[in-house]
Amino acid sequence: MQPHERVTAAIRAANDAGRTALVPFITAGYPEPGDFADTLRAVAAAGDVVEIGIPFSDPMADGMTIQRSSFEALKKGVSLKWIFDQLDAASGVGAPLVMMSYLNPLLAFGYEKLAKRAAATGVCAFIVPDLPFEESDDLRAALEAEGLGLVQLVTPATPPERLDKLCAASRGFVYAVTITGITGGGAGLPGDLAGYLDRVSGVAGLPVCAGFGIRRAADVANVGKHAAGAIVGSALVEVIENGDSAMDFLEGLRSA
Repeated sequence: MQPHERVTAAIRAANDAGRTALVPFITAGYPEPGDFADTLRAVAAAGDVVEIGIPFSDPMADGMTIQRSSFEALKKGVSLKWIFDQLDAASGVGAPLVMMSYLNPLLAFGYEKLAKRAAATGVCAFIVPDLPFEESDDLRAALEAEGLGLVQLVTPATPPERLDKLCAASRGFVYAVTITGITGGGAGLPGDLAGYLDRVSGVAGLPVCAGFGIRRAADVANVGKHAAGAIVGSALVEVIENGDSAMDFLEGLRSA
């Protein structure tokens, strides 16, 4: 099984068990770099796939919570190399790992080196929100040479022809952004979510996971009626920065 296929398999296994797959997001090294491995293990024990955010100085798709976590992690010396070193040493992380990064850190690291290093540490796929599909061939080729996937994002504004193209190119899962905005908003999920997710799920050959605005068990249950998985980011980062139990929070999201 290729690494990106582990992501797909984990999501489908959750669905086969009658659950909406849970994809928790954490910012690597936040709030304390020394706690990263323990936080990752706890989140991986409760989630089906874990999304690791690479801190970046200008996270344009993220709201204040994840921006704050990125800035603090950067101030404390967290880098892509540091994260890979931590993953080398981590044990007991059973869930497939996906890295979410803006393009600059990946370019600086070097695509081929990135793919080999990621594969060696158990990373299965990447999400790069500021990389246009039309400019993604070089990164995709480097990742696919190591069996890794490049997850594509779609939005409610994605035209039908482009939706077909993005879904066909995605690996691991298709990331369905629920709103036309940034992460961490308090308005919740939009009222027309069902039709949008049904449309994406009808096109995608892979599981569809919905992200942005998911904060409560009711949100996960709502998403699960129309998509394979729910991505939980800002709400979880807030739990972790408050010193509360990430595992308890994530388990609570399954209670609806």
